[in-house]
Amino acid sequence: MEFPLQLAAKVERNVLATLAEAIGADDLTALLTQANRRAESVVLSREDAVLVGGAWFEACFLRLDPTAHVCWRANDGNRVVAGAILCDIAADTRAQLSADSPAHNFLKLLSGTPTVTRRNVDAIAGTSARIVDTRKTLPGLLLANNSPSAAVANAIIVADSTMAS
Repeated sequence: MEFPLQLAAKVERNVLATLAEAIGADDLTALLTQANRRAESVVLSREDAVLVGGAWFEACFLRLDPTAHVCWRANDGNRVVAGAILCDIAADTRAQLSADSPAHNFLKLLSGTPTVTRRNVDAIAGTSARIVDTRKTLPGLLLANNSPSAAVANAIIVADSTMAS
């Protein structure tokens, strides 16, 4: 997966911190498997969603196994249905076990807001109502959330909550 240099650096920083927190020095579960053994797996969507976070997901596996290969069947921004295969993974078994939870956490977290937004937009279709972007971001994930706040170094941005003060 290719993405701009600034985003690549942010992804790397987020993934390193998450893996350090999640697995520390050793993943005891992964150590139960044979070293240097490759395996293939698939990732399925458990529910209808808007897929976001592929770069973070893939980076978790590549950080632990530089020879890992993630073959996406859906792209960021795509709507996916429950049961759809999102991607295939070929990687070292230990890397797969260690990367699994952090990778899925990124995918679920980053897909959450777009999925709920899409459901709300669909729910009001054909009415005069409109959805206004009021989402908040997590520290270190401004670019992941495509937040206008990511541009504060390049523009003056005053939030509506600031204006009300």
